[in-house]
Amino acid sequence: MAAWWRTSPQLRVREALLSAIAGLALAVVAFWPLAARLGRDVPLDLGDPLPQSWQVAWGGHALVHQPLSLFQSNQFWPLRDTLAFSDALLGYAPAGLIGDGPVAAVARYDVLWLLSFALAFAGARLLARELGAGHGAATVAGIAFAMAPWRLEQGGHLHVLSSGGIPLTLLLLLRGWRRERPALVLAGFAVAAWQVSLGFTLGLQLVYVLSALALVALAWWWRAGRPNPPRRMIAATAVGALALALASGLLARPYLRVLDEHPEAARSPLTVAHYSGGPLALLAAPETSLVWGGASAGVRARLDAVPEQTLFPGAAILLLAVVGLGWRGWPRGLRLGLGAAALVTVLLSLGFETSGAGRLLPYRMLYELAPGWQGVRVPGRLHTLTTLALALLAAGGAQRIAQALARRPGGAPWPPRAALAGLALVVALEGAGFGIGRGGQTLAAYPHPTVPRAPAGLAGLADPLLELPARPPDNRRYLLWSTDGFPRLMNGRSSVEPRLLAQTLAAVEGFPDRGSVALLRRIGVRTVVLHADRAAGTPWAAWPARSPAGSGVRRERRGSLVVYRLGD
Repeated sequence: MAAWWRTSPQLRVREALLSAIAGLALAVVAFWPLAARLGRDVPLDLGDPLPQSWQVAWGGHALVHQPLSLFQSNQFWPLRDTLAFSDALLGYAPAGLIGDGPVAAVARYDVLWLLSFALAFAGARLLARELGAGHGAATVAGIAFAMAPWRLEQGGHLHVLSSGGIPLTLLLLLRGWRRERPALVLAGFAVAAWQVSLGFTLGLQLVYVLSALALVALAWWWRAGRPNPPRRMIAATAVGALALALASGLLARPYLRVLDEHPEAARSPLTVAHYSGGPLALLAAPETSLVWGGASAGVRARLDAVPEQTLFPGAAILLLAVVGLGWRGWPRGLRLGLGAAALVTVLLSLGFETSGAGRLLPYRMLYELAPGWQGVRVPGRLHTLTTLALALLAAGGAQRIAQALARRPGGAPWPPRAALAGLALVVALEGAGFGIGRGGQTLAAYPHPTVPRAPAGLAGLADPLLELPARPPDNRRYLLWSTDGFPRLMNGRSSVEPRLLAQTLAAVEGFPDRGSVALLRRIGVRTVVLHADRAAGTPWAAWPARSPAGSGVRRERRGSLVVYRLGD
């Protein structure tokens, strides 16, 4: 172990850049033609990509116009801390400075989506290299982490896909200590803070991982006879950890206020249990998986929340990881540690049930006792850590297989590079972004629906606004369209609907009757926009027969929009 610790490979900036470029190329090819339709299409569906495009755009807008109140966004007006109703993606806010309006917001989101795969690939690959894997085996690790089959179902969740900061943090901290470079340690904690700023879905996991690794390091230091590490390294670690704790605390404040002011935002045991997949989830691959989508259709049909419960890690990745447990190129403690990490995190990712044997699953203890976990809705997001541990072990397995083939007795030896290239291809195909089309049984490209354009006449209306109808698919569109000027909206979209919005919508089903108009004026709404082309099947479908006469409301038709001006 001591000899391995002192052996830190040469990793140059050129290799890091090439890793990122290779990861981006992999994402572009796997999810083609998304890269050719930036600003027009979004990956997977028209669900969360629309409000997440708005989130990044809002971050850039707020940096310029209200840098001291980033969380006071234009959704869910007049509530406060409204950006904290979901993972805020604040770490991407600088990207929001580029371009304006909905088309730029979508293009920006598409680019960040592809770059998230590039960073995940590069981070895992470079971490595997730092641990001692060769170039080819480390590439297998990068593909296994960035392209794990279960991530295909997370295509609409940028905050889940943006996991590259986790291996990059571990790489910088490990390399900094091995080479006694305080600057690298500080950089590692800076990357960790950036990962937390993207959201606590993954940020909380990283904080706990770093805490667990600190305990492991402390135990190793004690068993080694308590040697004296360089003071500058202790100082850098202390400063970095303190800065991370401070940044995490500041970022957590608005989320804690939301939980305090909106009890409906709490993740109850029933909610967590609903999104917990149990062991069955490990056999469920996404429908969009070329290799496993059709084979696991029967398993998916038995799940309650498919996007959150498809956790199939990949057969090739799992087999390589098992082989990697026996690769002696790594110390036994490292191999066992990675295996234990994979086992613990996969058990935690199963969540728990509120009755039966599922009550005893270990995630329940984490939920009940560990700070922060009661704010997490989907236990399966912990599969990110499982995937990272398996990807690193898969690198060891690939290295072991390549070495065995190279010295195969009784036959022509396989060139190690060819063997590793073949293994990388197998892992990539298993996680490729092509699969069974959601509308049928024919092979199709990974879904990339076209984003609806904002209707003419929507921009420039006096705010605050209420847009009707206000179902979740409607609100997602309204948020994206609001990037043209960011008017204040009562509408908004998150995993929790604030009571004020729910109660208001229930009270204005008869709009524009006098009671509805009076209520909205008391709240402060100045304009109500009815999207007539989306009103069918809603309480406002009969709007032509509802005259606002006598209420002081002016009604105007603008194409598909019916605009009601309530005045001050």
